[in-house]
Amino acid sequence: MAVSTKQMSLLVATFGILSFVFGVIAENKKPAAGTPITGKGVVICKYPSDPTVALGYLSVVFLVASTAAGLLSLFYPYKGKSIPQGALFQSTSFVVFFNISMGTAVLAAAMLLWPTIQEQSHIQKNVHHNLETSCPTAKTGLLGGGAFVSLDSSLLWLIALMLADNAREDYFGEASAVKGEHGDVVAADI
Repeated sequence: MAVSTKQMSLLVATFGILSFVFGVIAENKKPAAGTPITGKGVVICKYPSDPTVALGYLSVVFLVASTAAGLLSLFYPYKGKSIPQGALFQSTSFVVFFNISMGTAVLAAAMLLWPTIQEQSHIQKNVHHNLETSCPTAKTGLLGGGAFVSLDSSLLWLIALMLADNAREDYFGEASAVKGEHGDVVAADI
């Protein structure tokens, strides 16, 4: 089965949008704080049942899937023709967008994982010996910010895919316009 650049771009965009949606929902469902229950020398924090941790991890999974699909889409041998990596990396704009895409993917993963792991830790370690504990939750805004950076990352992968497609056309000499003999004037040239 032959895969086209349109199918790969659709895959990258779909995974990126799903990562964004799950991250935003996780941010919106996150409770502001837990309820402190005072016992003998301890405070037990009771947190409401919410899907924040699961949604945060789902957002990370779809971010990784979008990044993997983005990387695969750049180096996949479309129409059975593979392009050497050196030919791709000769284009300065491709190198810039490739590096920015990787950077935003790593930043998005950090911004999504940090509050998700922190929220899971707060839920699991809910017994505190400090009687002044206010039952905190993960930092507000990081999941939502990570969701937006995740969406940005998938959009940047799409730009890198377009630049790779241009480099592929240049490398294989696949011009979309009709070319004539030397000296002939073709309607597309006018």
